[in-house]
Amino acid sequence: MSEIVVPVLIVLATIVAMEWVAWASHKYIMHGFGWGWHRDHHEPHDNVLEKNDLYAVVGAAMSISMFALGSPMVMGANAWWPATWIGLGILGYGIIYTLVHDGLVHQRYFRWVPKKGYAKRLVQAHKLHHATIGKEGGVSFGFVFARDPAKLKAELKRQREAGIAVVRDSAGA
Repeated sequence: MSEIVVPVLIVLATIVAMEWVAWASHKYIMHGFGWGWHRDHHEPHDNVLEKNDLYAVVGAAMSISMFALGSPMVMGANAWWPATWIGLGILGYGIIYTLVHDGLVHQRYFRWVPKKGYAKRLVQAHKLHHATIGKEGGVSFGFVFARDPAKLKAELKRQREAGIAVVRDSAGA
């Protein structure tokens, strides 16, 4: 039984941990020294791909690296068995991210505007993330766990009043 339960728990824990990794990466890398890759994601364009999509390649490399570390074919006796399940969790998070962020929020793959529930909250939270102009300030750096939009609007208003962020007029802050 533990041969099934432990790997499933590792995969699920990795998916949850990846939301924190994504939040921290988004806030401190993408809106920091990695802004050069992320900027076009915050600007209007008609391109199918964005430089920002290079971050998906980084995520894929993390997953592939974990699969390699867990593979006896690659690592021999030095293989670390949990790495395979961590790699699967990173892959799972990447799929969730692609469907939620690129698909639902930015509608790159399908058109559906949720009218209620958590899906609507995710869309609202990420739209509020895009309410700032430039890399400074901002709210809602995560991708799957979304805070209450009313609290995010209040935070944007505070940032605008403090001169931390330039907020678009249509943001409601």
